[in-house]
Amino acid sequence: MTTTAANLHPFSSASGAVPPAPWRVVGLPKATKPLTRFDLVPLDGHPVLRVQTDHSYANLVHDLPDFALAPGMKLRWRWRLDQPLRGTDLRQRAGDDTPLKVCALFDMPLEQLGFVERNLLRAARLSSGENLPAATLCYVWDASLPAGTLLDNAFTHRMRMIVADSGELHLGQWVAHSQDLAADFRRAFGKESATVPPLQGLLVGGDSDNTAGQSLGYVGDITLSP
Repeated sequence: MTTTAANLHPFSSASGAVPPAPWRVVGLPKATKPLTRFDLVPLDGHPVLRVQTDHSYANLVHDLPDFALAPGMKLRWRWRLDQPLRGTDLRQRAGDDTPLKVCALFDMPLEQLGFVERNLLRAARLSSGENLPAATLCYVWDASLPAGTLLDNAFTHRMRMIVADSGELHLGQWVAHSQDLAADFRRAFGKESATVPPLQGLLVGGDSDNTAGQSLGYVGDITLSP
């Protein structure tokens, strides 16, 4: 499939407080923890997505089935953090929380995974009822790790994270990002995949379930285009 731009529903053109379809909220399977809240609010003259965590976890997912990345295609977004999470440490399970994240879900073939990881992912798909990706790349706003840091998720090797913003210097300010998604995939997963697989979706998230904290942030429109 050859695609020049992703058909992502913009938050700024939505009416009402509920994120428009096909955006959908996805929590942890069989979770008893509260869901992170996602709603649309007017800010600086346009509707934007408000992300509120309170001892919570959830993602707002937009499916993009079989979306092939063209060379140099950029993932662009802007976000603003007003209430940070403190005491996080993405290197440890107990501190694995972030107030804001934007993630790309890659449809990497299961055959490229090791036997154990392949079967764990199959079991997780069955348990969750979701087509969980074999490779997820997340851009996060972290409390302390330097911008540009690449690390594995503390719970699963199938997710890699790149710190896009760090600390509290830009609290309450909009920060814009433009990332070469294919290049970042090769940086994160290049040892496992010789090619960049198609996307199966994008998500926005925030969580504070491990550190039992609260946070508040906003995300503007997300685009994926040359």
